Amino acid sequence: MPGEGDVLAPECPGEEPVFAGVERPLHIVHALESWPYRAPLFKPAGSTERMTRVGHRLLTAARERVQERWPGLEITTALVAEETAQALRDQPDKAFELVLGSRGRGGFAGMLLGSTSLRMAARPAVPLVIVRGDAADRGEIVVGIDLLRDAGAVLEYAFESAALRDARLRVVHAWQTFGTLVEAGYAVDADQIELDLRAQTIEAYKPLRTEYPSVDAMDEIIMEHPVTALSNASRNARLLVVGAHQRHWAAPRLGSIAHGVIHHARCPVAVIPSA
Repeated sequence: MPGEGDVLAPECPGEEPVFAGVERPLHIVHALESWPYRAPLFKPAGSTERMTRVGHRLLTAARERVQERWPGLEITTALVAEETAQALRDQPDKAFELVLGSRGRGGFAGMLLGSTSLRMAARPAVPLVIVRGDAADRGEIVVGIDLLRDAGAVLEYAFESAALRDARLRVVHAWQTFGTLVEAGYAVDADQIELDLRAQTIEAYKPLRTEYPSVDAMDEIIMEHPVTALSNASRNARLLVVGAHQRHWAAPRLGSIAHGVIHHARCPVAVIPSA
């Protein structure tokens, strides 16, 4: 099982790992989904042994690849015979965050998100980073906040990520009601609304500016749908941070904003659990 503060990452060929902190160990998990071969009718001779050998080779290759770039990083691996999403849910009890790839088989190029990533994002126990787009070494950290919800955990993660990467932080609040009111014929003082929203946004992250004095933080108020605003902001970002905003009154479901963002973002997305 992972040690305290581990970063968990399933083996993901072709993806560069994204770490929130270089001091944390990395635990690489490969899930061996053997259910098609459990029925005698579909189980070729020696299939379990072959799948196990392949799984261990994948883990070894992943470990060697990471060690080439981060030779001093503490790395452990695990081969788990379980359905992928369940195997990952069983792992992060003491982890700092979970890192997944975004491979999928969707019908649209802009929505190629794997089902495992989407299922894990619906109820993350720890911060979940979905690696998609260009995992650039440069660029700013973008965090989207909802002023109607407690954004403390989301902002804390974003400020820490910016401090660790020595990156500028852009705090974005998008307000979609503006266009609706205008279309309905209401008189709207756009300038005053933007001033009020900016003041609330600055107040939300003000305590963290003291805690992270090295972080160059700026705020941006955008009068459009949050998914559109954050997806556009992600084009020049190295990481986009959003809250999960789960709905607790029914089955666990990912909030609509986070759901849209992880489908359309152009950079890795960190989904932070609701408090």
